[in-house]
Amino acid sequence: MAEKLNKRWVSLSKTPLDIAAAYQFLQTPAAGGIALFIGTTRQWTDGHETTLLTYESYEPMALREMHLMIDIAARRWPISRACILHRLGEVPPAEASVLVGVATAHRPEAFEACRFLIDRLKVQVPIWKQEHLTDGEVHWIEGNDPPETTVT
Repeated sequence: MAEKLNKRWVSLSKTPLDIAAAYQFLQTPAAGGIALFIGTTRQWTDGHETTLLTYESYEPMALREMHLMIDIAARRWPISRACILHRLGEVPPAEASVLVGVATAHRPEAFEACRFLIDRLKVQVPIWKQEHLTDGEVHWIEGNDPPETTVT
């Protein structure tokens, strides 16, 4: 499910993330800084080889929380555009599972807002990750600890 509004794009999708489309969406003459964070499935974690990650979500609540996070970020930084795209279903190694992008007038605000959004996404949005290993083991990954950033 994707929602693309004038200044924000929020999406949960079972198809590969379109990084070029996200960058095009973020481009605006008002922005001198665009920060993109792309999270991918890594092959090795703590000495164990990962063959696949599987993501599940409670989609209505996840989309609502993603919009709320952008609202909070827009009150803290002068955001021209923002996007949060997350893949659901199976994501093999080296493929993108999450993309967070922010466009602001200046570089520092773009970096700060992008960091805030990815950190909050990991603790606030109901998206669950299951890791599949080459030895046949499958387990759910615990969420991250809340970032030290205070939400206002």
